[in-house]
Amino acid sequence: MMAIQTDKIDAFIQHVSALLRTDFERKDAEHYLLLRAASLDLTLIVYLPGAGQRLPHATNRTIHVDYDQVILNADKLSARLASLFGNGQVVYARKTVAARVDKRVTLSFLAEHHLQGAVPGKYRYGLFHEGELLSIAVFSGGRRMRNQPEAYRSFELIRFCHKSNYRVVGGLSKLLKAFIDDFQPNDIMTYVDRDWAQDSNLSALGFQEVGVIPPQWYRISDGVRTAITDLEQREVQSENPSTAYLVCNAGSTKLVLSL
Repeated sequence: MMAIQTDKIDAFIQHVSALLRTDFERKDAEHYLLLRAASLDLTLIVYLPGAGQRLPHATNRTIHVDYDQVILNADKLSARLASLFGNGQVVYARKTVAARVDKRVTLSFLAEHHLQGAVPGKYRYGLFHEGELLSIAVFSGGRRMRNQPEAYRSFELIRFCHKSNYRVVGGLSKLLKAFIDDFQPNDIMTYVDRDWAQDSNLSALGFQEVGVIPPQWYRISDGVRTAITDLEQREVQSENPSTAYLVCNAGSTKLVLSL
């Protein structure tokens, strides 16, 4: 049986409560902690090892996080939650400069501020405020699409994030405009993590939902997360079962911005 680091979980909850200036009503179960903040219409569910699939969404804003994320990335989780609820230093995009960013800077920025793995993509754009990099958007190369004219090109927005404890109002819109001006894509598609957003605010920028990606299973072993693509691989194989377990996210929403 895996030893749960309850002190780190409690410290994370206390920190988030202070950042959001709210009190959580807490329910402890065998494989999860359910935290409700009525003032924010927020339900935060922390899944412990052995939890398996996600619980149903409990409120209009239900956020699902896993034990390994809390243990390894508590600061990133806290910063993202704070940003979602309007906390952090606000900078307006009109006061920033959009510019291309190199691979090294991008990977370093994403590793420090993005919850998912850092990827370089093909094209990288950043927003700078008084010389400081505050936001990054990473795009794929252009892809041909079946049932579209030969010249049609679709690009993917692979990553987007702000610097922790900052919120750049209008930031993504400005980054998209810079990319569109340079490459004239026919469309831009992206995936939104349903662990964090059941209704994406990207619709305000013109993105439309075109599908839902099913939940993805991962194997967590010694803090390392590996995607499982074969149903038969769901059985955890480890010399030390006390450090390996499975988690399942809520899937993703696929969105497309047609231009």
